[in-house]
Amino acid sequence: MFSYMNPGVATMAVGHLDADCFYVSAERVRDRFLEGKPVGVLGNQGACVIAKSYEMKREGVKTGEPIWDAMAKCPDGIYVKRDFRWYHALSLMMLEAVREASRRVEYYSIDEFYFRAERGRGETFAGLARGLRDRIRDRVGVPATVGIARTRTLAKLAADASKPAGARAVLTAADEEELLDGLPVTEIAGIAGRRAARLAAWGITTCLHLARADRALVRRLLTASGEALWWEINGTPVQPIHERRPAHKTLSRGGSLGGATTDPRILYAWLVRNLERLIEELRYHRVAAGRLTVLVAYKNDRTGQGRATLAVPADRFDLLLDVARPCLRRAWAEGETATHMPLIAEDLAPRGQASLPFFDPPGRRGLAEAVDRLKEEVNGRIGRFALRSGATLYLPAIYRDSANDFDICDIRGKVCF
Repeated sequence: MFSYMNPGVATMAVGHLDADCFYVSAERVRDRFLEGKPVGVLGNQGACVIAKSYEMKREGVKTGEPIWDAMAKCPDGIYVKRDFRWYHALSLMMLEAVREASRRVEYYSIDEFYFRAERGRGETFAGLARGLRDRIRDRVGVPATVGIARTRTLAKLAADASKPAGARAVLTAADEEELLDGLPVTEIAGIAGRRAARLAAWGITTCLHLARADRALVRRLLTASGEALWWEINGTPVQPIHERRPAHKTLSRGGSLGGATTDPRILYAWLVRNLERLIEELRYHRVAAGRLTVLVAYKNDRTGQGRATLAVPADRFDLLLDVARPCLRRAWAEGETATHMPLIAEDLAPRGQASLPFFDPPGRRGLAEAVDRLKEEVNGRIGRFALRSGATLYLPAIYRDSANDFDICDIRGKVCF
C-alpha cells in the first residue's frame, strides 16, 4: 500500500550521500597513480582487506578477505595500509559541504550522511542531488552518490541502487515502485539472515513485496523495528535525522592483537593499551564506567570473558586496571592462541557523579589523578602514546607503526561505528 506525495507541492524530502569506495578514493586523492588500478586498503595490521576498488572487486576480492587470499585472486593489485587520520580529514570536508546544502545533517558514518533535502525556487530534487554530488567531487576529490526520497530508508535504497557516482531523486509512487521492485529485501539496512528467512517463508523476497505486505504481519515477523521499515518504504518517515549523536550506552576499545599469541605478557600489554585508549574515550565523553568486561577470542573459536562491577563508577587508570587484571585472568585460557581482545565499559555514569572517599584514600587519589593529568598534558602536546604505561613495551611494532595511532573508532560524532 503506497501513500502518495505530489512532487509538485513538496519542498522538502530526505537525502542520503555515500562516498564511493571511500578509503580507496581517499588514497587516490593524494596519489593519482592509483586511479583506474585495482587497489585494496589493508587493516588488522595489514592482515586483511577492509576496502577495495571496483577494479579489485571484479577480480573477486571481498571485504574482510585475508591479504594472502586477495593477492592470489589479484596479484597485480596495489595494497596500502589504512590511514584513518587522512580519511577523517576528508570526511570532515564532506560534512562541511553537506551542511552548506542543508540545515539538518546527520553524520551517520565516516562516509555517509543523511540530510533534509530542501529545494530552492525553480530547483528540482534531481538537480539538488546532482549539485551536491558534483560539489563533493570538486571540493574533496572523491566520487559520491546521492539519493533523495520521502524517507531515509528510501533515500538510502535510491543511492545504493545508483552507485557509482549517481544522483537520483525518487519521489513519485511510480518511481518508488520501480526502485523497490528490483531490489532484494536484504538491501534494506536491518534485514538480513534470520529476518530475511522469516519473510521468505511468506513469499516476501523483494522490497516491493515488503511494501505491499500486511503491516500487522510485518510487525509479527520483524517486531516494531521491522514495522518502522515498512512505514519508511511506504513513504511515511518515522526514522528521524539525528543532528547530534545519541548518548553512548557502552564504550569499547580493542580488537585484533596484531598477530596470534599464547604469551600472557603480550596479552597483558594489549590489556593496558586497550584500557588507555578506553580511558581516552571515557574522558572525552565525560563519563565513568560502572562495569568492565574483558573478552579474549581464541583461534579455536572459543571466547573467554571476565566481567566486574566497580564499587563506584571510575575513569581513572589505576582503578580500572585493578578491575581489569582479574577480568583478564578469568578470560585467559593458558596455552590457547589468542587473536582478539576488546574491552567494554558499561553502566556509564556522568563523570564526578559519585564520591570516592570511602573507597579511595586521599593520598592515593591525589597521586593517581596527578599522573592521569600529566599523561593527558604530555600526550596532548607531543603526540598520542608519547607517554604510556611501561607494560606496553612488549608491543614495539604496534607503536612504531603510525597507522596504529588512529582508528575508525577514534573519529567522534558519528551516529554509527
